[in-house]
Order: sequence, then structure tokens, then C-alpha cells
Amino acid sequence: MPIARPPREPPPVRRHEPEGVACHGTILMPGLRYHGTPMSSDRVTLEVSERGAAQLGSRRVRRLRKEGLVPGVLYGKGHARAIVVNERSLRTALTGPSGLHAIVDVVIEGQTTPHHAVLKDFQRHPIRGTLTHVDFHEVRLDRPIQATVSLELVGESPGSKQGGSVQLVSRELQVEALPTGIPEHVELDISGLELGVTLRVEDLSPIEGVTFLDDPQLVLATCTVPRGLTELEEGAAEGEGEGEDAEAAEGGDAAEASDEGAAAAED
Repeated sequence: MPIARPPREPPPVRRHEPEGVACHGTILMPGLRYHGTPMSSDRVTLEVSERGAAQLGSRRVRRLRKEGLVPGVLYGKGHARAIVVNERSLRTALTGPSGLHAIVDVVIEGQTTPHHAVLKDFQRHPIRGTLTHVDFHEVRLDRPIQATVSLELVGESPGSKQGGSVQLVSRELQVEALPTGIPEHVELDISGLELGVTLRVEDLSPIEGVTFLDDPQLVLATCTVPRGLTELEEGAAEGEGEGEDAEAAEGGDAAEASDEGAAAAED
């Protein structure tokens, strides 16, 4: 019996094509990231085929990749389905308005009921940059999930205007929310970041429906004084101290000279 494979040119999904694919990871992938308003409420339908025994094994998997197909796994409660999907459709589905946090309605060939899923893991070719493997995890839309999101700085630090250097210490955060409420990124306002001040998780503005899982005392950003500026300030302070000492010494010499003159006049 012929092996069922997804069509080479499936109906296009209304999403823009990415220019490239970034490296292996679980959530964050620079080539497939969206920096707009947070929310993964956008839904994408992705048609896949279930892989049979004839499509398992490294040799058969390499053949699928040469044909423009990407092997993967759809994980659900108590089961894991080996799937294969058209690489172009997969890339298009992962670059919509919700980016990698989109809810993907995975439709297996021959079935009509979609499997609501989120991206769990992916891999790409180290040279060509094409997707070589993908894992999806089925989710219930009414139950919260945990995810890793990026941290972005917004605003201008007053400390930086005084010569300070703003350092982003933590680039990612662990959050928990409903699948449709996972933000693509979290913003940290640094408009009040003065010299020597540190911003922590507890300083983040709350997001409705989102729980920050990291330690509230986790350092996110700092504004430090550059070493050269510190040395200049210390040098200036030492110069002022030496000037004050010199003035005090001159005052002491003048007083001593005055006392000696008075004594001579009396004699």
C-alpha cells in the first residue's frame, strides 16, 4: 500500500515567510521571533501526516528531509505520535503574529478534529538553516502552561545620561499563563534606573493572567558606573582634598609668621 505523505504544495497559510531559521532551542529562536504585542491567541492550522513504520529510522528520515518534509512528534496525554509535515507550511505557521507562542491546530491527515498544541522543541540544519525536526505538545486551552519568554528593556535610563552603563543581566523569564495568554516577551521599564540602581523581578509591571515564576529578587538589569568614570571622580576628589590641605597649610604658615612678627615687636 502506498505511503501517505502530505502534499508537496499544500494550501498556503496566511503568514509571512521567514528569511532564516535560528538555532536549536525550545522556545526562543531569533530567526522566527515576533516583537509585537504579546499574546498567542492567534490560531494557525497545520496539516500533518502520521508516520508509519516505513517512515521511521535515520535513512528514511533523511529521505523525507530531501523531499522537503520535516519529521516530528506530537506529544499528548499518554501518547506520542510520529508525524511528518511540509517544511514550508511549518515555517509559515511559526512566523505569524504570535510567533513561536501561537496555538497550532494540528490536523492529522484523515482526521477532522484538530489537536491544540504549542511548539515544544525544534532543530535546524547547521549549514542550510532548514528545519530538520519539530516537537509539538498538546494543551488544553482552559489550563495554564509554563513557558520561557524573552525580556526586553523599554525607556531611557537617567543613569545612562550621566555616563552609566545599563546591563541586561537576565535575558529570559519563566512565566505561567493560559496557552492563549503566554506573552511573546516581557518589558522592563528602565526610565527610573539611576546610577548604581538594580532592577529585579519584583520591579516588573504586572501582566493580567500571567504569573512570574522566577525569584522576585532575581536581578534583571543594573546601571553601573564605568571604571574610567569612577577613576576620574576619585582623581577629582583627591585633587580637591589636596587643595584643601594646601590651603590649610598656607593658613597655618601665615598665622605662625604673624605670631613671630608680634613677638619681635614686643622685644
